[in-house]
Amino acid sequence: MVDKLLSVENLKTYFPTDEGVVKAVDGVTFDIEPGKTLGIVGESGCGKSTVGRSLLQIIDHPGKIIDGQVHFQSESAGGLVDLAQEKPGSPLMRQVRGGEIALVFQEPMTSFSPVHTVGNQVVEAIQLHMDVSKKIAMARAEELFELVGIPNPRSRLNEYAYQLSGGLRQRAMIAMALSADPKLLIADEPTTALDVTTQAQILELLKTLQKQNNMAILMITHNLGVIAEMADDVVVMYLGKGVEVGNIDDIFHDPQHPYTQGLLRSIPSIYTEGEGRLPSIKGTIPHPFNRPSGCTFRTRCPDYIQGECNTAIPQLQTVGNTKRTVSCFKVHPRKEEVAANG
Repeated sequence: MVDKLLSVENLKTYFPTDEGVVKAVDGVTFDIEPGKTLGIVGESGCGKSTVGRSLLQIIDHPGKIIDGQVHFQSESAGGLVDLAQEKPGSPLMRQVRGGEIALVFQEPMTSFSPVHTVGNQVVEAIQLHMDVSKKIAMARAEELFELVGIPNPRSRLNEYAYQLSGGLRQRAMIAMALSADPKLLIADEPTTALDVTTQAQILELLKTLQKQNNMAILMITHNLGVIAEMADDVVVMYLGKGVEVGNIDDIFHDPQHPYTQGLLRSIPSIYTEGEGRLPSIKGTIPHPFNRPSGCTFRTRCPDYIQGECNTAIPQLQTVGNTKRTVSCFKVHPRKEEVAANG
């Protein structure tokens, strides 16, 4: 049996505000194995990016992890460690962040400093995790730029982020994330705002680097096409919760949760006839301060069951003899009363 590189159990990240508590991540569970890719998919506002930031303890104020475990096989700690129990500024967290778990931010244009060259920023990341001189770090940065396919890497190191195209900025961000040879790469919407050709190049680059380094990838995206191309396993999130978790074949060929089914129906197909509108999920994600009682998806669900979905919270349960889990009363009819959502 393959050891798990990362095991997240019942992770909850809340943002207390004057108006109320925003439950950005409200009980998410998943595992990632070495060399594998896990995709987290869902609409905007469902908590995908907050999951990635929670793993690295870089949650914006006033957010904080209030429950759950994030077990990680850390070389710095000499074994299994619960990152959820670490303080954001602890020595171990600073070693893991960027050293063993790296993050490719959602928008590289705003993630790079506008007043420093991209080379200086990559060199800083290298020296933070490796005891090397600036000259050696610069040589390493040039090597990384060449590795990720940036043409004329030596001159590109001396340029600023605004001087690079969107594709080159994304490649430079990936190079900086790879500077310390991380065991896990969190890619948060790595193909946002890129043309389809550049998107394909970035995804191919990530797959190549993954094979070379046996690196695990956590792919966060709303693009189901990217998930189909990259992921081995998938977590479908809705309003802070994982509503369906399973391998890529099960999720795409036999979706069980109505939300997963709705997302897949909305994908354009070469078999679509005419110029009609694509199917969509009715309604919008509820306001964080006005979460529905019971199942949070019930207000948009075509399979809503009165007296059940509105009175109890469905829990993730396995489907048959598979490893897939689904939280839906249509798939798992209620057998006993479950506490309703307050």
